Amino acid sequence: MGWYARLGQWNEEHRFGVDLTLTLLVAVVFIPSSAAFAPNAGAVGATLSGGWGAVWATLLLAPLPWRRVHPVGSAVAVFTVALLHLLAGYLLLLPADFAVLVALYSVTVYGPRWAHRTAIASALVGAVALGLALGLRSGSLADLATMVFFTSAFGGMTFLAVWAFGLVRRSRRETIAALVDRAERLEVERDQQARIATSAERARIAREMHDIVAHSLSVIIAQADGGRYAAAADPTAAQRALTTVSETGRAALADMRRLLGVLRTEAPRPPGATVAGQGAPPGALPAADATSAGGASPAAVAALETTPQPDTADLESLVAQVRDSGLRVSLVRVGQARPLPPGAGLTVYRVCQEALTNVLKHAGPDPTVTVVVRWDATALELRVEDDGRGAAAAPPGAAPGRSGGYGLLGMRERAALFGGSVTVGPRPGGGFRVLLTLPVPPATRAAPGAAPSGTTPFPAPRTSPPTSAGPAVPTQPTVPTRPTEPPEPTRPTSPNATRPASTAPAPTTDRTP
Repeated sequence: MGWYARLGQWNEEHRFGVDLTLTLLVAVVFIPSSAAFAPNAGAVGATLSGGWGAVWATLLLAPLPWRRVHPVGSAVAVFTVALLHLLAGYLLLLPADFAVLVALYSVTVYGPRWAHRTAIASALVGAVALGLALGLRSGSLADLATMVFFTSAFGGMTFLAVWAFGLVRRSRRETIAALVDRAERLEVERDQQARIATSAERARIAREMHDIVAHSLSVIIAQADGGRYAAAADPTAAQRALTTVSETGRAALADMRRLLGVLRTEAPRPPGATVAGQGAPPGALPAADATSAGGASPAAVAALETTPQPDTADLESLVAQVRDSGLRVSLVRVGQARPLPPGAGLTVYRVCQEALTNVLKHAGPDPTVTVVVRWDATALELRVEDDGRGAAAAPPGAAPGRSGGYGLLGMRERAALFGGSVTVGPRPGGGFRVLLTLPVPPATRAAPGAAPSGTTPFPAPRTSPPTSAGPAVPTQPTVPTRPTEPPEPTRPTSPNATRPASTAPAPTTDRTP
């Protein structure tokens, strides 16, 4: 802000003080001048004195300090004094009568519309009255007409010019005030949008962290309990359980790093690197030891952290991971799979992940779970059903299908972002059901020789199956492709039915709740 803008702002903040100072400075010059001019401006037969002229001049200048604070009252006072000294025989009190012009300008700029319109009408009437008074002083009819015409014309043009200038100034003030108000409203709206965006980002991060942590911990707990029970009787099963715990924890850690990495402002450092001028932190392992302790090389960890977000193509690997924890779960795909909008595939994956996690935590011992992915013409339907006791384990007085946790709330929020819906609750015959419905783009017409609708094979997941040597490493294809001779999938109809050929059979031992 420049000095001129700061001066204008200070002037607006101290209106009365500035106007009072200027009025006193003007009064020092105008009051003596008006007193000297008064004896020569009287009406016919009037005997005037300079003392009374000074009094009238003081009364004319006295309301001016309030011309911006109370423009209507100041203008009424100035106009009233001018009319009274005209009726008292003091036709002109120059230069004190210039206060009338100042009052007209002030009420035009700072007063309401009706006030400045009334002021200009009164000023024009006063110009005609002054012309009549000066014409009567001449004593001749011709001089009377001439004086009335010229005085009314000159006075009227002067008043109209001051009024027009005031209107221009008023318009500029209103424009500036509108711009300032618009800028303030935009600033408030920007802050509101920032708060809304922050809240939405917090909710998104909370949903992702809940899904990652809850699912991974449920699998880890199930595997750890199973490995502990099987350690004495079947050491190989215990070793497999510990391998699954390690892989699940490493994958969850990679997901957490990828999620929280967007919150950092500095560039990420490679594993084992130190800040310039600083050594390794106390107790830190060397790079080789850290690699062996973590079970994976830095390159494998970095590759795991840069793996794309999961979508519908990764449901098979998710089901296989849950199946390895001892849960009897099967996956059925119906319809023609097709590309989804960005983020919709992740929503389907997270809803399925949360539903399977709830089965692990609440369904009780040895439940049977069926995951059905159905592609309709304009919608994708994900159905996760189990025959456990999760619905019967609700707290007394709680409504069926409702929970005070954040898992079901996160499901509904994810579905609402894409115009879908989530329905949860007990299913007929016992057990629990989670149903997700998402609108999807319409299916394209199948090419000749393609597999018929309803027999689409399982798309290959984006990551290779984890092994005991380390975490899964992303493979090259990222979009599932349809084989030329698709196998005929088998849809399970009961817990003991034959499972699809593309998935591994469920383990028959060491099942844990």
